[in-house]
Amino acid sequence: MRRAVVKGVGHYLPERVVPNAEFEKTLDTSDEWIKARSGIERRHFAAADETTSDLATHAAKAALAMAGMDGNDIDAIVLATSTADLTFPSAATMVQHNIGNTSGYAFDVQAVCAGFVYALSNANALIMSGQADRVMVIGAETFSRIMDWTDRSTCVLFGDGAGALILEAEEGNGDAADRGVLSTDLNSDGRYKDLLYVDGGVSTQNTGMLRMEGKEVFRHAVEKLAKTADTALEKVGLGPDDVTWVVPHQANIRIIQATAKKLGVEMERVVVTVQDHGNTSAASIPLALSTAVANGQIKQGDLVVTEAIGGGLAWGAVVIRW
Repeated sequence: MRRAVVKGVGHYLPERVVPNAEFEKTLDTSDEWIKARSGIERRHFAAADETTSDLATHAAKAALAMAGMDGNDIDAIVLATSTADLTFPSAATMVQHNIGNTSGYAFDVQAVCAGFVYALSNANALIMSGQADRVMVIGAETFSRIMDWTDRSTCVLFGDGAGALILEAEEGNGDAADRGVLSTDLNSDGRYKDLLYVDGGVSTQNTGMLRMEGKEVFRHAVEKLAKTADTALEKVGLGPDDVTWVVPHQANIRIIQATAKKLGVEMERVVVTVQDHGNTSAASIPLALSTAVANGQIKQGDLVVTEAIGGGLAWGAVVIRW
């Protein structure tokens, strides 16, 4: 059976680090208040001349270096973002050019904070169907560009960054012992679009800013994240006890803790980077994966579950044997 096996990961964070204390100058907030409610201590903001595709390119090059590949070794690039440089063309095609790829194809996926899970699922499908042998999956965001800096409930939560992962086709036995993507589970429900959205867009001719009903998003997140992870595991006959690492969307430490408890996984088996990166939307999971590999946490053979939820609402999970 054809499997999509991870060959390299990489990430990039902008140079500017913004600690919680910086928000105390302009908002009725404090380092203690932000940490207590989110677990976030700092985040990175892109420079004025840095775009989402710039961040994505740095992460892509890091992943290529780890995999020992160059740009033209990649057949396809799937880039998850809600903050592309331009309305069109896609940020993915800009990365394609920046890494010197002239023989593949590239496109963006937009599912907000669940974007990387959606992109990873699409990349897996391209490999499983034989449409590509090597696919680069990227999550990249510059959410600092869509913040309402007067809204203390949202602007302190988000940051900028990018992460990339390279998948390559390999033959497996078709069971849960195989390396690579073992299962995916994707979901969305447009009835909840008003819980997390940007109040502008191309057809409204207004860039807009991020708006969120935090308490409602929290309630949906814990229930839906645990369920989608369970479903993805069940598809390959596995359960929480088989999981080496859960790598969740890094939105809020309380959501991460509550979801882990509901899933039945101890926090010692959960990768947590939210304290250093904040919520980087579609970049959050690949950033956490790359960081965990660099730290020596995730190793070959480990069973990894990623799960995320974002505006839409859209949510999903992917099970990977590293």
